[in-house]
Amino acid sequence: MSSGLIFILGGAASGKSEYAERLTDTAGKTRHYLATSQPLDDEMRGKVAKHRARRDAGWTTHEAPLELGPVLSTLGVDCICLVDCATFWLSNHMMADSDLTSAQDRLLSDIATCTAGIIIVSNEVGQGIVPGDALSRRFREAQGRLNIALAARAETVVQVVAGLPNLLKGTLP
Repeated sequence: MSSGLIFILGGAASGKSEYAERLTDTAGKTRHYLATSQPLDDEMRGKVAKHRARRDAGWTTHEAPLELGPVLSTLGVDCICLVDCATFWLSNHMMADSDLTSAQDRLLSDIATCTAGIIIVSNEVGQGIVPGDALSRRFREAQGRLNIALAARAETVVQVVAGLPNLLKGTLP
């Protein structure tokens, strides 16, 4: 289990990122934001701008759509890193036709060897209807497996629904 790993999951627009940012703000450590999205269209660029506007100048932002290890390996015990989000990270790997098992294994290894506190945000995508196409079903299954693996390694797991945190594992910070 990675020391200090907090895993936050919820549906789209559930308030999970805002909750994760509040936890990061109150950690009393040097704050890092590891962005995994690739803002390829105006809608995503607008979403990224909203996320950036919520963070003050005390945050250091890193963009890493595929490999988090190079950033995580540079962070020490005096740091906390918010990874937002595992869902975009997985989508990026699927679009790049990566070997998902190898990519997930690297991610879990990078998390385990990082000495900083880590907060990872992810979407819960398995509570809706069965998707109608094979790619969407493959994504849903891969996201479920990734969420299970991250939750297993986390000290604390929180599900956010309607902006409200529900503790699933550990203790709330």
